[in-house]
Amino acid sequence: MNRDWIATAKTLSEALPYLQRYDGATVVVKFGGHAMGDDAAMDSFARDIVLMKQVNINPVVVHGGGPMINEMLDQLQVKSEFVNGKRITDEATMKVVEMVLSGHVNKRIVSAINKQGGKAVGLSGKDANLMICKKAEPDLGFVGEPVQVNPGVLHSFLNTNLIPVIAPIGVGEGGESYNVNGDDAAGAIAAGLKADRLLLLTDVAGVKDADGNVVTALTAENVRKMTEDGVIAGGMIPKTQTALNAIAGGVRAVVILDGRAPNACLLELFTEHGAGSIIRA
Repeated sequence: MNRDWIATAKTLSEALPYLQRYDGATVVVKFGGHAMGDDAAMDSFARDIVLMKQVNINPVVVHGGGPMINEMLDQLQVKSEFVNGKRITDEATMKVVEMVLSGHVNKRIVSAINKQGGKAVGLSGKDANLMICKKAEPDLGFVGEPVQVNPGVLHSFLNTNLIPVIAPIGVGEGGESYNVNGDDAAGAIAAGLKADRLLLLTDVAGVKDADGNVVTALTAENVRKMTEDGVIAGGMIPKTQTALNAIAGGVRAVVILDGRAPNACLLELFTEHGAGSIIRA
C-alpha cells in the first residue's frame, strides 16, 4: 500500500480533535504579502479557506494589496510618499487605492476561492457601514483608523455556505473613503466578531526571540516586555500591536505565521505542531 496514502489517513485521523475544537468557530484570516502575487500560492490559500468552510469553520478573509497599489500608481504616474511605512493618501491616490483593493485584488481572491469550489462574496469596509473610520494620526490624508465595526452584515454570512472576502477600505462619518492598513482592518473586524482566532499571514516565520528563534507561544505581557527590550522591532511592532488590540477587543488568540509556507492555515489549526507564534491574553 502506498506510504503517502497511509500518511494522509493518519494525518486526517490526528486532526480529529482539532476539527472538533474549531467546529462552528469564526476565524479571521489576514491575507497579504508574497502569497498574493503568486498564482500557485493564491490557489493553495484558497483551497485551505474552502477546506476550513467545509469542516464547519466560519472563515472571514481580510486582505491587503500594497504591491498591487504601487504597480497601478506607477502605471498611472501618480506619485505617493510614505511616512513610517504608511502611505500618504490624497484624493487621487485614494481613488486608485479603492479601485485596486475593492476591484482587482478583492475579485482575484473571490475568484480563486470560487475556483476551488467555495462560494466567496467580495465586500469592503464601506458595505453596510461595516468599518467606520476616523482620520489617522498623524494626518496622512485619506488614511483611516477603524473606530467602529458593525458586524451585522458578516453575521448574515455565518452558518451559510458563503465566505466573506473584505477589502480594507473604511468609510468616514461623511461617507468618504479611507485607506486602512490591512492588519488594522483584520484586527478590528476580528474584535467586532469576537472571533475565536485571528491569523495574520506575513512574510516571516513568526515572532522571534533575541537569538532569532521563533517563539511559538506568547502572552500579551511577553509581547509588551519584548517590545520594551527592543527584541520585537521594526515591522513586527505593528503586527504584535494589532494582536494586542484584537485580544483586548475579545479575540481569543492571534497567530502571526508565515503565509509563504504551504498550507500555513491548516498547519496552525489542525496539527499539534501549529505554525508561527500564538499570542493569548
